[in-house]
Amino acid sequence: MTENPLKVIVDQDPQLFTLLENTRELAFVEDGIPLKYKFLLAMSLDAANGAVNGVKSLAVQAMQAGATKEEVMQAIRITQYIFGVGSVYTASEALKDIM
Repeated sequence: MTENPLKVIVDQDPQLFTLLENTRELAFVEDGIPLKYKFLLAMSLDAANGAVNGVKSLAVQAMQAGATKEEVMQAIRITQYIFGVGSVYTASEALKDIM
């Protein structure tokens, strides 16, 4: 398992980390929108923002929640339509080892 990317926050400001975790739990509550779609949405936003590690992590979580590889790629198509080709380069780097 890889080290938590927020380890420095955990160590230096546990209260902030708790806030982040609570926000994450609220965002990904299994209610309303199915969980796999929430992960795909978050993955698309990370692709748009150039967050390779986020795209990779969220794609894996989406697939663990039932998303297919085709659904992952459809989400990337939509992201490209709205945010442009840079998001595709980010996604390609993130997905190369998991697709």
